[in-house]
Amino acid sequence: MNIGLLAVDSNYPNLALMKISAWHKARGDNVEWYNPLCSYDKVYLTKVFSFTPDYGYYINADQVEKGGTGYDIKKVLPVEVDRIIPDYELYNIDKNLAYGFLTRGCPNHCKWCVVPKKEGNIAPYMDITEVSAGRKNVILMDNNVLASDYGLQQIEKIVSMGVRVDFNQGLDARLVTDDIARLLAKVKWIKRIRFGCDTPGQISECERATALIDKYGYKGEYFFYCILLNDFEEAFTRVNHWKNKGGRFLPHCQPYRDLNNPHQIIPQWQKDLAGWADKKWIFRSCEFKDFIPRKGFVCSEYFDNN
Repeated sequence: MNIGLLAVDSNYPNLALMKISAWHKARGDNVEWYNPLCSYDKVYLTKVFSFTPDYGYYINADQVEKGGTGYDIKKVLPVEVDRIIPDYELYNIDKNLAYGFLTRGCPNHCKWCVVPKKEGNIAPYMDITEVSAGRKNVILMDNNVLASDYGLQQIEKIVSMGVRVDFNQGLDARLVTDDIARLLAKVKWIKRIRFGCDTPGQISECERATALIDKYGYKGEYFFYCILLNDFEEAFTRVNHWKNKGGRFLPHCQPYRDLNNPHQIIPQWQKDLAGWADKKWIFRSCEFKDFIPRKGFVCSEYFDNN
Protein backbone atom coordinates (compact mmCIF):
# COMPACT_ATOMS: atom_id res chain seq x y z
CA MET A 1 0.00 0.00 0.00
CA ASN A 2 1.00 3.60 -0.58
CA ILE A 3 0.39 5.54 2.66
CA GLY A 4 0.35 9.31 3.10
CA LEU A 5 0.60 11.17 6.42
CA LEU A 6 -0.63 14.71 7.03
CA ALA A 7 -0.22 16.72 10.25
CA VAL A 8 -2.77 19.50 9.82
CA ASP A 9 -1.90 21.96 12.59
CA SER A 10 1.42 21.14 14.25
CA ASN A 11 5.06 20.60 13.31
CA TYR A 12 5.85 19.04 16.70
CA PRO A 13 6.66 15.31 16.38
CA ASN A 14 3.32 13.51 16.39
CA LEU A 15 3.61 10.26 18.31
CA ALA A 16 0.51 8.70 16.74
CA LEU A 17 1.75 9.36 13.20
CA MET A 18 5.15 7.91 14.08
CA LYS A 19 3.48 4.74 15.36
CA ILE A 20 1.19 4.49 12.32
CA SER A 21 4.23 4.88 10.08
CA ALA A 22 6.16 2.17 11.95
CA TRP A 23 3.20 -0.23 11.77
CA HIS A 24 2.72 0.20 8.03
CA LYS A 25 6.44 -0.04 7.28
CA ALA A 26 6.56 -3.31 9.27
CA ARG A 27 3.89 -4.62 6.85
CA GLY A 28 5.99 -3.63 3.86
CA ASP A 29 3.95 -0.56 2.91
CA ASN A 30 5.43 2.64 1.50
CA VAL A 31 4.95 5.57 3.91
CA GLU A 32 5.63 9.25 3.20
CA TRP A 33 4.39 12.73 4.04
CA TYR A 34 1.32 13.51 1.99
CA ASN A 35 2.04 15.14 -1.37
CA PRO A 36 -1.04 16.56 -3.14
CA LEU A 37 0.57 15.75 -6.49
CA CYS A 38 0.61 12.02 -5.67
CA SER A 39 -2.14 9.44 -5.20
CA TYR A 40 -2.43 7.14 -2.18
CA ASP A 41 -4.25 4.04 -1.06
CA LYS A 42 -4.77 5.67 2.33
CA VAL A 43 -4.01 9.02 3.96
CA TYR A 44 -4.00 9.62 7.71
CA LEU A 45 -4.76 13.16 8.88
CA THR A 46 -4.12 14.29 12.44
CA LYS A 47 -5.21 17.52 14.11
CA VAL A 48 -4.16 18.43 17.66
CA PHE A 49 -6.45 21.40 18.34
CA SER A 50 -10.18 21.79 17.82
CA PHE A 51 -9.85 25.54 17.17
CA THR A 52 -7.40 25.31 14.26
CA PRO A 53 -8.61 25.21 10.62
CA ASP A 54 -9.05 21.87 8.92
CA TYR A 55 -7.13 20.90 5.79
CA GLY A 56 -9.15 22.62 3.09
CA TYR A 57 -8.08 20.82 -0.08
CA TYR A 58 -9.00 17.66 -1.93
CA ILE A 59 -7.11 14.58 -0.75
CA ASN A 60 -6.12 12.21 -3.52
CA ALA A 61 -6.62 8.88 -1.75
CA ASP A 62 -8.90 5.84 -1.80
CA GLN A 63 -9.27 6.07 1.99
CA VAL A 64 -8.92 8.97 4.39
CA GLU A 65 -8.75 8.48 8.16
CA LYS A 66 -8.79 11.38 10.59
CA GLY A 67 -7.56 11.27 14.18
CA GLY A 68 -6.29 13.38 17.05
CA THR A 69 -8.04 15.53 19.62
CA GLY A 70 -8.83 18.17 17.01
CA TYR A 71 -11.02 15.69 15.14
CA ASP A 72 -12.25 13.15 17.69
CA ILE A 73 -11.45 13.42 21.38
CA LYS A 74 -12.28 9.75 22.06
CA LYS A 75 -10.49 8.09 19.14
CA VAL A 76 -7.45 5.96 20.05
CA LEU A 77 -4.96 3.85 18.12
CA PRO A 78 -5.52 0.08 17.89
CA VAL A 79 -3.45 -1.74 20.51
CA GLU A 80 -1.19 -3.38 17.93
CA VAL A 81 -0.29 0.07 16.57
CA ASP A 82 -0.14 1.84 19.92
CA ARG A 83 2.48 -0.52 21.39
CA ILE A 84 4.88 -0.44 18.46
CA ILE A 85 8.20 1.44 18.62
CA PRO A 86 7.61 4.77 16.80
CA ASP A 87 9.21 5.53 13.44
CA TYR A 88 11.56 8.29 14.57
CA GLU A 89 13.00 8.66 11.07
CA LEU A 90 9.71 10.28 10.05
CA TYR A 91 10.86 13.48 11.80
CA ASN A 92 14.61 12.84 11.54
CA ILE A 93 14.75 12.58 15.33
CA ASP A 94 18.14 12.02 16.94
CA LYS A 95 18.93 8.33 17.43
CA ASN A 96 19.39 8.86 21.17
CA LEU A 97 15.99 10.54 21.70
CA ALA A 98 12.65 8.83 22.36
CA TYR A 99 9.09 10.09 22.94
CA GLY A 100 6.25 8.55 24.90
CA PHE A 101 4.03 8.25 27.97
CA LEU A 102 4.38 6.27 31.20
CA THR A 103 0.86 7.10 32.37
CA ARG A 104 -2.27 8.41 30.69
CA GLY A 105 -5.03 10.56 32.14
CA CYS A 106 -5.24 12.98 35.07
CA PRO A 107 -7.30 13.16 38.28
CA ASN A 108 -7.64 16.96 38.05
CA HIS A 109 -10.39 18.74 36.12
CA CYS A 110 -8.86 22.06 35.06
CA LYS A 111 -11.26 23.98 32.84
CA TRP A 112 -8.57 24.64 30.23
CA CYS A 113 -7.55 20.98 29.82
CA VAL A 114 -9.19 18.17 27.79
CA VAL A 115 -7.12 15.32 29.25
CA PRO A 116 -9.64 13.99 31.84
CA LYS A 117 -12.38 14.02 29.21
CA LYS A 118 -10.13 12.41 26.61
CA GLU A 119 -8.24 9.87 28.74
CA GLY A 120 -10.07 9.64 32.07
CA ASN A 121 -8.40 9.29 35.46
CA ILE A 122 -4.68 8.58 35.65
CA ALA A 123 -3.65 4.98 34.93
CA PRO A 124 -0.46 3.02 34.13
CA TYR A 125 0.37 2.93 30.43
CA MET A 126 3.90 1.88 29.48
CA ASP A 127 7.22 1.02 31.13
CA ILE A 128 10.22 3.31 30.69
CA THR A 129 12.14 0.44 29.08
CA GLU A 130 9.42 0.14 26.41
CA VAL A 131 9.37 3.89 25.80
CA SER A 132 13.12 4.43 25.74
CA ALA A 133 13.82 1.28 23.68
CA GLY A 134 17.54 1.67 24.35
CA ARG A 135 17.67 5.44 23.77
CA LYS A 136 19.32 7.57 26.43
CA ASN A 137 17.15 10.71 26.27
CA VAL A 138 13.37 10.54 26.63
CA ILE A 139 10.67 13.18 26.23
CA LEU A 140 7.77 12.06 28.44
CA MET A 141 4.39 13.65 27.83
CA ASP A 142 2.55 12.45 30.95
CA ASN A 143 0.02 14.96 32.20
CA ASN A 144 0.36 14.30 35.94
CA VAL A 145 2.88 11.55 36.58
CA LEU A 146 3.33 12.41 40.29
CA ALA A 147 -0.35 11.61 40.93
CA SER A 148 0.30 7.92 40.26
CA ASP A 149 2.12 5.40 42.44
CA TYR A 150 3.02 3.64 39.20
CA GLY A 151 4.43 6.92 37.87
CA LEU A 152 6.63 7.33 40.94
CA GLN A 153 7.86 3.75 40.54
CA GLN A 154 8.74 4.56 36.95
CA ILE A 155 10.72 7.64 38.04
CA GLU A 156 12.68 5.42 40.44
CA LYS A 157 13.39 3.14 37.48
CA ILE A 158 14.47 6.15 35.40
CA VAL A 159 17.00 7.01 38.11
CA SER A 160 18.35 3.46 38.25
CA MET A 161 18.63 3.28 34.43
CA GLY A 162 20.41 6.62 34.19
CA VAL A 163 18.35 7.89 31.24
CA ARG A 164 17.86 11.65 30.86
CA VAL A 165 14.23 12.80 30.77
CA ASP A 166 11.97 15.77 30.29
CA PHE A 167 8.37 15.60 31.54
CA ASN A 168 7.40 18.23 29.02
CA GLN A 169 3.79 18.71 30.16
CA GLY A 170 4.92 19.73 33.64
CA LEU A 171 4.68 18.30 37.15
CA ASP A 172 2.14 19.15 39.86
CA ALA A 173 4.03 21.05 42.57
CA ARG A 174 1.27 20.35 45.10
CA LEU A 175 2.23 16.67 45.07
CA VAL A 176 5.92 17.18 45.83
CA THR A 177 6.72 15.76 49.27
CA ASP A 178 10.14 15.56 50.87
CA ASP A 179 10.57 12.00 49.58
CA ILE A 180 9.46 12.93 46.07
CA ALA A 181 11.77 15.96 46.05
CA ARG A 182 14.70 13.70 46.98
CA LEU A 183 13.74 11.39 44.10
CA LEU A 184 13.37 14.22 41.56
CA ALA A 185 16.77 15.62 42.53
CA LYS A 186 18.33 12.29 41.53
CA VAL A 187 16.86 12.35 38.02
CA LYS A 188 19.08 13.31 35.08
CA TRP A 189 16.98 16.07 33.56
CA ILE A 190 17.11 17.27 29.98
CA LYS A 191 17.83 20.91 30.73
CA ARG A 192 15.06 21.67 33.30
CA ILE A 193 12.22 20.62 35.60
CA ARG A 194 8.78 21.88 34.58
CA PHE A 195 5.80 22.76 36.78
CA GLY A 196 2.35 24.18 36.23
CA CYS A 197 1.75 27.59 37.82
CA ASP A 198 -1.74 28.38 36.58
CA THR A 199 -3.28 30.10 39.60
CA PRO A 200 -2.08 32.54 42.30
CA GLY A 201 -2.19 29.75 44.88
CA GLN A 202 0.27 27.67 42.90
CA ILE A 203 3.04 30.25 43.32
CA SER A 204 3.62 29.22 46.93
CA GLU A 205 3.33 25.53 46.00
CA CYS A 206 5.96 25.94 43.28
CA GLU A 207 8.17 27.87 45.70
CA ARG A 208 7.83 25.08 48.26
CA ALA A 209 8.49 22.29 45.72
CA THR A 210 11.54 23.95 44.16
CA ALA A 211 13.05 24.70 47.56
CA LEU A 212 12.65 21.04 48.56
CA ILE A 213 14.27 19.79 45.35
CA ASP A 214 17.11 22.30 45.69
CA LYS A 215 17.67 21.06 49.24
CA TYR A 216 18.70 17.72 47.75
CA GLY A 217 21.23 19.20 45.37
CA TYR A 218 19.41 20.16 42.18
CA LYS A 219 21.01 23.22 40.54
CA GLY A 220 19.32 23.33 37.13
CA GLU A 221 16.52 25.45 35.65
CA TYR A 222 12.85 25.49 36.57
CA PHE A 223 10.20 26.17 33.95
CA PHE A 224 6.64 27.23 34.84
CA TYR A 225 3.61 26.93 32.57
CA CYS A 226 1.37 29.92 33.27
CA ILE A 227 -2.13 29.90 31.79
CA LEU A 228 -3.39 33.43 31.12
CA LEU A 229 -7.04 33.91 32.06
CA ASN A 230 -9.16 37.06 32.24
CA ASP A 231 -7.37 39.16 34.86
CA PHE A 232 -4.34 41.08 33.55
CA GLU A 233 -3.08 42.18 36.97
CA GLU A 234 -3.25 38.66 38.41
CA ALA A 235 -1.57 37.10 35.37
CA PHE A 236 1.21 39.68 35.26
CA THR A 237 1.89 39.33 39.01
CA ARG A 238 2.13 35.55 38.68
CA VAL A 239 4.44 35.66 35.65
CA ASN A 240 6.59 38.49 36.95
CA HIS A 241 7.09 36.68 40.26
CA TRP A 242 9.46 34.31 38.47
CA LYS A 243 11.42 37.12 36.85
CA ASN A 244 12.13 38.49 40.31
CA LYS A 245 13.43 35.08 41.39
CA GLY A 246 16.33 35.14 38.95
CA GLY A 247 17.66 33.31 35.91
CA ARG A 248 16.96 29.71 37.02
CA PHE A 249 13.20 30.39 37.11
CA LEU A 250 11.51 30.76 33.73
CA PRO A 251 7.76 31.29 33.17
CA HIS A 252 6.05 30.35 29.93
CA CYS A 253 2.75 32.08 29.13
CA GLN A 254 -0.12 30.22 27.50
CA PRO A 255 -3.19 32.32 26.59
CA TYR A 256 -6.37 30.47 27.54
CA ARG A 257 -8.12 28.82 24.61
CA ASP A 258 -11.82 28.04 24.86
CA LEU A 259 -11.96 24.72 23.04
CA ASN A 260 -15.70 25.14 22.51
CA ASN A 261 -15.34 28.53 20.84
CA PRO A 262 -13.49 28.40 17.50
CA HIS A 263 -14.11 32.15 17.06
CA GLN A 264 -12.50 33.17 20.34
CA ILE A 265 -10.41 36.33 20.17
CA ILE A 266 -7.26 36.28 22.32
CA PRO A 267 -6.88 39.61 24.20
CA GLN A 268 -3.93 41.67 23.03
CA TRP A 269 -2.48 41.89 26.54
CA GLN A 270 -2.20 38.09 26.64
CA LYS A 271 -0.34 38.06 23.32
CA ASP A 272 2.00 40.80 24.53
CA LEU A 273 2.66 39.19 27.92
CA ALA A 274 3.46 35.92 26.16
CA GLY A 275 5.61 37.75 23.62
CA TRP A 276 7.67 39.16 26.48
CA ALA A 277 7.94 36.14 28.78
CA ASP A 278 8.30 33.42 26.15
CA LYS A 279 11.24 35.06 24.39
CA LYS A 280 13.86 34.58 27.07
CA TRP A 281 16.37 37.08 25.71
CA ILE A 282 13.66 39.77 25.97
CA PHE A 283 12.36 38.51 29.33
CA ARG A 284 15.81 38.68 30.89
CA SER A 285 16.76 42.04 29.40
CA CYS A 286 13.77 44.29 30.17
CA GLU A 287 10.74 44.78 32.40
CA PHE A 288 7.30 44.17 30.89
CA LYS A 289 6.34 47.83 31.32
CA ASP A 290 9.29 48.76 29.06
CA PHE A 291 8.56 46.11 26.43
CA ILE A 292 7.63 47.50 22.99
CA PRO A 293 5.85 44.67 21.14
CA ARG A 294 5.02 46.82 18.10
CA LYS A 295 5.68 50.30 16.80
CA GLY A 296 4.03 53.04 18.84
CA PHE A 297 2.99 50.90 21.82
CA VAL A 298 4.74 50.47 25.18
CA CYS A 299 3.35 47.92 27.64
CA SER A 300 3.35 50.48 30.45
CA GLU A 301 -0.03 51.50 28.99
CA TYR A 302 -1.57 48.32 30.42
CA PHE A 303 -0.75 49.55 33.92
CA ASP A 304 -2.06 53.05 33.19
CA ASN A 305 -5.42 51.49 32.28
CA ASN A 306 -5.71 49.37 35.43
